[in-house]
Amino acid sequence: MSRTAFRSLPQIARATLFTAAVALCASAGTAWAQAKKTTAAAGTDNSACLACHQPIKAFHDAGKHKGLACASCHSGTDAHLKDSKSRPVTKTDPAVCGGCHQNQFQSMFKMNYEKTARKEKVLATGPAPDPAFDKLMLPHGFTREHNEPRSHSFMLYDQLVIDRAFGGRFENKEGWRGLAKAGGNFRIWDVLEDKYPGQDHKAFKPGTAAAANPVCMSCKTQDHILDWAYMGDPVPGAKWSRTSKVNEFVKDVNHSLNCFFCHDPHSTQPRVVRDGLIQAITRPEKDTLWHRDPRAAKVDVKDLGLRGYTRKIGILDRYDMNLQCGQCHVEYNCNPGTDPTTGQPVTMADARTNHFPFKPVDEIGKHYTDLKFRDFKHGITGALLWKGQHPDVEVYYGSKHQLAGVECSSCHMPKVKDAKTGKTYTSHWQTSPKHYLKETCLTCHTEWSDKQASYVIDSLKSRFEGKKRKAEFWLTRFVDKFEEGKNLGVDEPTLNKARDLHYDAHINWEWWTAANGAHFHNPDQATTSLNKSMAISQDGIKLLDDAMTARRGATRTAAAPAAPATPATPAAPAAPAAPAAAAPK
Repeated sequence: MSRTAFRSLPQIARATLFTAAVALCASAGTAWAQAKKTTAAAGTDNSACLACHQPIKAFHDAGKHKGLACASCHSGTDAHLKDSKSRPVTKTDPAVCGGCHQNQFQSMFKMNYEKTARKEKVLATGPAPDPAFDKLMLPHGFTREHNEPRSHSFMLYDQLVIDRAFGGRFENKEGWRGLAKAGGNFRIWDVLEDKYPGQDHKAFKPGTAAAANPVCMSCKTQDHILDWAYMGDPVPGAKWSRTSKVNEFVKDVNHSLNCFFCHDPHSTQPRVVRDGLIQAITRPEKDTLWHRDPRAAKVDVKDLGLRGYTRKIGILDRYDMNLQCGQCHVEYNCNPGTDPTTGQPVTMADARTNHFPFKPVDEIGKHYTDLKFRDFKHGITGALLWKGQHPDVEVYYGSKHQLAGVECSSCHMPKVKDAKTGKTYTSHWQTSPKHYLKETCLTCHTEWSDKQASYVIDSLKSRFEGKKRKAEFWLTRFVDKFEEGKNLGVDEPTLNKARDLHYDAHINWEWWTAANGAHFHNPDQATTSLNKSMAISQDGIKLLDDAMTARRGATRTAAAPAAPATPATPAAPAAPAAPAAAAPK
């Protein structure tokens, strides 16, 4: 029902409908119910708020939410109007949006029991099975625990409990059995507890690492959006920054993947908020995949912030999943590392620790070389290497589906019908299209059945996994050969050449263990890149084999016993002296 039609109803009818709506939306949580009560009390006169918040006024007055009171999403507005230093609270809980957008909210937090908690990628059936992964990533924090993703509702929870991030300090209050209650929309600190409160960020238990930092949390949640300056710069007035103590930072957040990652709450326009992405698409080099895409959405970057520091958002002229999903499903750097040109550490104070390349696999190596950044030093070869995140959008660029205009939402957020009302809405259950074959694959491939579509997807995955396993074999063989060569005394210049090859071979393997769904997103690019990894590894093996052969030859020559001296040829006996002449008589 439209707002106009609703207002035309008799007052008693409006009251009845409103009461029914509140009852219907109870599953959205108490946050929304309280917001509605506040809205009803406050009315929709936002003039006092918008008189000061001029940048917001431009969004609000032209947007679909112009009829909502500021108090719908902000509490403490009355106190703020009386005293500007009394800051209102912005409600970041997705349940607030879910009060009106029920189907989207409920589908987003639908439990997927096929994705178990803490399923490590290094399992025999995983994307990067051991022993290859731990050997090839030694000693990176991901070797502590490297898990497959679950649904978006668990992003924050899973980050806090994983063994590589917070040293084992955060645990479910009910232990493993608490997982039975963890589905849907929940506040993280209703579920977790800090076993080591008041202590610094460090590893508390054997087999864990404390590799988390505030930047890596920015894809899990944006609860901190108003307290974070652009790029996480540590500037006066900003409560949190790249250099904040992450164990304190996470105590200030509660919700995974807020709705306002992609939807502007004032205008309802599509948007992006991830600062690393905004920096990438506005840098003067204009070197990203987005810049090369003729169909890409146009982005209007807005400078915001009334608190003494700059924040930025990007308003899009249309929904563009390559950008919106690309806020997180991309390769980005979010951690300290090493400058390969100086060997000096790159700390969280350096802006290189919040960086989006937004480039394809065949450019990523040079990009990080130009940036003068490496993630870690390999424990066996000593090569300075890169660690991938999840370059899903970059993989998808240039694929047959992407070039045909298919977007992430076409397969992962399809249009579906509400069984009760028959109305169509966008499902926010971002999961495999195999759960939506009728609404995804079969909308174009009309000649297929659902079994045929699944068969094609599974076949692509089989091909991809086989290539990845072969790349792992040759890369592990290369690492073993390096160790052999180093122990044999191969010279350092040759080892450095091998380290350079290791960097390139590693990228063309690791990119594909980090990506999700790459077998379907871009199978041709995956095959080309993984074959390249194999070939580079083989070149490295030959380089080291040749050096070892030369080394062994030189060693044998140096160690061979001296040949016995050849005895001198005896001198020929002297001819007998001629008889003396007879003395004269």
